[in-house]
Amino acid sequence: MAMICGPTDNRLTGSKHRVLCSSACVLLVSFFAASHALAQETFSAVAKDVRAIFEKLKDSVVKIESEDSHGRLIGTGFFASPTGTIYTSYHVAGESTNIIAEFGANRYPARRLVADIRSGLAILKVDAITPWIPQGDSDQVSVASGVMILGFPLDQSVAPNYGVVGGLDQGRDNRYFATTLIRANIAAQRGEEGAPLLNLDGQVVGIVIGSVDGRTACYALPIKAAEKVRSDYIRFGGTRQGWVGVDVQETDQSSRDSKVVINRIEDNSPAHIGGLQPGDVLLSIGTVKIHSIPDIRNACFFLTVDQKVPITVFRAGQEVQLDVVPSEQPGSMPVPLYAPGYLLNGESSLRLRIEN
Repeated sequence: MAMICGPTDNRLTGSKHRVLCSSACVLLVSFFAASHALAQETFSAVAKDVRAIFEKLKDSVVKIESEDSHGRLIGTGFFASPTGTIYTSYHVAGESTNIIAEFGANRYPARRLVADIRSGLAILKVDAITPWIPQGDSDQVSVASGVMILGFPLDQSVAPNYGVVGGLDQGRDNRYFATTLIRANIAAQRGEEGAPLLNLDGQVVGIVIGSVDGRTACYALPIKAAEKVRSDYIRFGGTRQGWVGVDVQETDQSSRDSKVVINRIEDNSPAHIGGLQPGDVLLSIGTVKIHSIPDIRNACFFLTVDQKVPITVFRAGQEVQLDVVPSEQPGSMPVPLYAPGYLLNGESSLRLRIEN
């Protein structure tokens, strides 16, 4: 019996093993099939959203033509209001002449309201009632968010381009931007500089101002920063960055997640009048949390002359909030070495140049 039972058990065990393997294979195939189907469904849903946004907003996107000493430039812009206000890149229309805005069958001469090299933004105006793109909250943009642009690639018809946010960058190559830029993993092409960066609700959250790494990705100025520039123009007739009057340094130790300490305050400066002191650890300026020196640059971008801002510091073991009213800096305000308007040199430009 034992001799008979032994081989029989082995045959039964082998049979069970083959059944289990077959079942596992069936489960794996089913899993990968379900995953593939889900991916296809997700892709189809995103494509449907992109197509719907494109159809809804394409008439609000503008081809910008202008001229400089080297020839004709072509880029993209978009209507930011129903009264003909256009946002585009500084490199498309910040220094050029004979600016034309083309949308649909219409061609309008455009006058330049603002050319801000610090932000990389140019604001234009045409005398027309126009469609426009609603604004979203660029503070809600996060890494891996789905985004798209609408532009005029290679002087062709307006077209969509889709990707995800790859980063929120404060600088590159050991140099800092004037404000945080959105890095979108979208291979923007020449002619698409100045295009709106949109979330998947069809709201503009940024403006394309340059390319990254051989045009495999692009940088966009957050719409919040663009609105700060426009607000200054409406109020002052030009950009007015506020000045507080402190020097800071970064320490090795952190307090409340900040390593930024005030080491000097200008006499009779807004900081001095507002009650800031050397030794204070900066925790926030307005709505911007401070952790390191680059956060200071980003916070200072949004300071406005004569507009009160709350500044929170850590002092003597407790948090203290002070109200400071920035003023104009004595002398001229230095432009950061790596301001967005300086970003697009040589191969980084997404402008399309048609030589004379």
